[in-house]
Amino acid sequence: MQESFILFYCLLFIVAFLYASVGHGGASGYLALMAIFAISPAIMKPTALLLNLFVSSTSFIQFYRGGHFKWKTFWPFALASIPLSFIGGMMAIESSIYKRILGVLLLIPVIRFFFFKNTDPKDFKPSNIPLSLAIGGVIGLLSGMIGIGGGIILSPVLLLLKWTDQKQTAAISAAFIFVNSVAGLGGQLIKGFDFNSHMLAYVGVAFIGGICGAYFGALKFPQTVLKNVLACVLALAAYKLLFTHA
Repeated sequence: MQESFILFYCLLFIVAFLYASVGHGGASGYLALMAIFAISPAIMKPTALLLNLFVSSTSFIQFYRGGHFKWKTFWPFALASIPLSFIGGMMAIESSIYKRILGVLLLIPVIRFFFFKNTDPKDFKPSNIPLSLAIGGVIGLLSGMIGIGGGIILSPVLLLLKWTDQKQTAAISAAFIFVNSVAGLGGQLIKGFDFNSHMLAYVGVAFIGGICGAYFGALKFPQTVLKNVLACVLALAAYKLLFTHA
């Protein structure tokens, strides 16, 4: 039992490091890790959102300092997502359905890390406010329901629409993850949940991993191999959630 806890904390540090290095809060990774270790969904959701707050803020600060944040692109997504993330956080989902939805959502970053490359500046297109509001609302509701910040969904959308490059996507996603995590956690608090005794330790480990990852990511730490490793871990967790009953 003690060995499994040590392994969990080591993997938690690695997940936080990897996600922060590419500008994400890491909720999908934390949820994947907790799913692999068979932690209850009732604990998974608030824990992942709480970890998100600390790791996404460190990522945002680094990318903001680098001048990559685009307020004009960010605000419509946040405006629609925040209230719906709060509502989603108050919703209760049956455990088996929760795991299936999470399994599908975990495949989104896998596709992004393997197939989405940086956008050529000459191919950029102006953002569309009505479309941003619609996308933000849908992502916000899903984020609150599942216990993620929504960055894993928003990032490939931004790149697919060619509204931002990788660094701008990282900065916007980090801010989006933070505000959605606050709203989703607020919904969880209104609904009511018990803090797990290990949550503070989770936060400490993830925060240190996030600081290290954001630092190395800002220094242009080689990310291709890291992204591929992270994608493989998420794919494994998605398979476990979708095709096994453990």
